[in-house]
Amino acid sequence: MSYGIAFAVVFVLVLILMPVFSKIAEKFDFTDKPTERKKHKSPIPLSGGLAMFFSITVGLFIFVMFRENAYPALWAMLGGLVLIVAVGLVDDFSKARHKEFAVWPRLLVQIGAASLAFAGGIRFTGFTNPFTEIYIYLPIELQYILTVLWFVGLITAFNFMDGLDGLSGLLALGSGITFFVVALMMGQPESAFMAIIFVAAVCGFLRYNLPPARVYMGDSGAYLLGYMLAAISLHGVFKQATVISLIIPMLAMGVPIFDSLLVVVRRLLARKPAYVADSTGITHIHYRLLKDGMKPVHAVTIIFLLSACLNLASIIIVLAF
Repeated sequence: MSYGIAFAVVFVLVLILMPVFSKIAEKFDFTDKPTERKKHKSPIPLSGGLAMFFSITVGLFIFVMFRENAYPALWAMLGGLVLIVAVGLVDDFSKARHKEFAVWPRLLVQIGAASLAFAGGIRFTGFTNPFTEIYIYLPIELQYILTVLWFVGLITAFNFMDGLDGLSGLLALGSGITFFVVALMMGQPESAFMAIIFVAAVCGFLRYNLPPARVYMGDSGAYLLGYMLAAISLHGVFKQATVISLIIPMLAMGVPIFDSLLVVVRRLLARKPAYVADSTGITHIHYRLLKDGMKPVHAVTIIFLLSACLNLASIIIVLAF
């Protein structure tokens, strides 16, 4: 019942805030305008990330912040979330005015946001030796490096996948549902609340973003998706640190992770910038499907179904072991 109430509160809040932020975005010309590469017919507000951010923040304060031992981790995570959404908004404002925001400031802020979460205890600390059942703590330097790579990697992956209406949101929705189910099965109520609040916000956003989209999440929203999923997984499933628990997030977010890794590796091998979108000719799965003649809605459906299968597989693994 508590999880249902949390979902309802955040979901309704997103539905209320989305039109409000959309009107404000249109007033200040905070929109994604049609170009030769972007085929939508009219400017679309880039306000989805803001609506999700405010709704998630309210949900976390109501349902998580006042739980025992929640303060250090949640305050640190929220601080990082503010940073990540803020730099995403700067990036969105630049793009709305046909300017490019430099890569390095974005990367530094992402590292800073991950560092805040790390300082609050949301981190990868080690793993359990499957042969001796002894927990092996990694050196603090390696803990920090792995945590930052996990955050930055997921932020980048979900930003890369935000190329078709509804795609990045649907992938994040599947991962969030999986983390919620796994948290319940592992007896982690805080992580379960974090996951269901995230799922509710994404569901509310998708109400406006499924084809044909009326609102875009922008980079602020894509950064938010990656950051929140990184935080939820480190706060929850990675805490178990068994071999099985290490596999679950990889499967749950398998499509954006492996697609982004493949593209980055191929670009590096071709000596092309890894951060350039699709002008390099080495691009992501959704663009390849479009290039092969598939309609956008069919491409989104196929990719989502693939991701759903991986998410289901991760839940089955938890049940089996």
